[in-house]
Amino acid sequence: MKQSTALLAGVAVLALSTGSALAQVSDDVVKIGVLNDQSGTYADLAGPGSTLAAQMAVDDFGGTVLGKKIQVVFADHQNKPDVGASIVNRWIDAEQVDVVVDVPTSSVALAVQEITNKKGKVHLNSTAATSDLTGKACSPTGIHWTYSTTALANGTGKAVVAQGGKSWFFLTADYAFGHALERDVSKVVKEAGGEVKGVVRHPFPNQDFSSFLLQAQASGAQVIGLANAGADTINSIKQASEFGITQAGQKLAGLLVFLSDIHSLGLQTAQGLQLTTGFYWDMDEETRAWSKKFAAKHNGAMPTMAQAGVYSAVAHYLKAIKEAGTDDGKKVVDKMKELPVKDFFARNAKIRADGRMVHDMYLVEVKKPSESKGPYDYYKVLRTIPGDEAYGPLSTDCPSAKG
Repeated sequence: MKQSTALLAGVAVLALSTGSALAQVSDDVVKIGVLNDQSGTYADLAGPGSTLAAQMAVDDFGGTVLGKKIQVVFADHQNKPDVGASIVNRWIDAEQVDVVVDVPTSSVALAVQEITNKKGKVHLNSTAATSDLTGKACSPTGIHWTYSTTALANGTGKAVVAQGGKSWFFLTADYAFGHALERDVSKVVKEAGGEVKGVVRHPFPNQDFSSFLLQAQASGAQVIGLANAGADTINSIKQASEFGITQAGQKLAGLLVFLSDIHSLGLQTAQGLQLTTGFYWDMDEETRAWSKKFAAKHNGAMPTMAQAGVYSAVAHYLKAIKEAGTDDGKKVVDKMKELPVKDFFARNAKIRADGRMVHDMYLVEVKKPSESKGPYDYYKVLRTIPGDEAYGPLSTDCPSAKG
């Protein structure tokens, strides 16, 4: 009788512990929301390719974690903070989304960071640039993964100044990203003894850059810094060439340029352009293997750093859920910071207390047409920028990093 009672008690304890373990995954599914621009200015550099990258990470992980299904959903924020905020609120409150990933457009990203912070959900940002995501707008459940305005300034900005480009004029997208990039590059220019001769801010997105480029030309600055991205950068470079600005001696500094932009511009137009990137598909056997797998599913297009970053971030997130034994946002992010980041994307990587995923960046130069062996063979690496140099010290503005 005593043995029977003990056995029943043991079964009860086991049932309770099993139920507790199962309850660690909320709603019995881990739901990943890819939020980005699916058809506009930033669609080629992120868009459907980022959704694919997230799904590839899930598939490579096995499709389940802690015995529960992993699901990927996506939505188009149209580069509008109010639209993005509305989607994320609905996702979290009604559709049980656990993590929001990708999120290009810094103004949207900042809105998402605020919501996920308040609601204890994870924000893994691969594509917005503003360094404020790990500064004054940092979050204990937010990680900034692929690059930042600080890294771009310490990469392209510093390199152009070192090559003699001391006087600058900025052509800036008039929203959070452009402002942050202009701010961070201006700081690097001035610290190196250079000067900023002027700034003109254009609407986002924009098609006609003629009046803005003419102001930049009239400034007499050695360097026109393009503090924009995606289709805006492509159009700026094309129109600057049409107006003969670069032919007359002024240099363009593309401060945030993606592989997809070079593909759109063509090497004849883009050759010689220097830029900073967090990833290039043709670095080694590991990057080539993953990128060819991606391209086979993406109409032959090789991944941008943003898309590769989405894969890396999602893969690390799923590892952290497995190790933490829960999908609780704060606990998972704490585990992500604790675990080493090792994959084809991130080299010499770590996640800091402020949410910055620090990793090596690369200063590259766009090849001449004669140097390219085929489609997407576009870059030659000039320098590896160690992560600590690229991203600088831990943010002093981040409340959650002050312990």
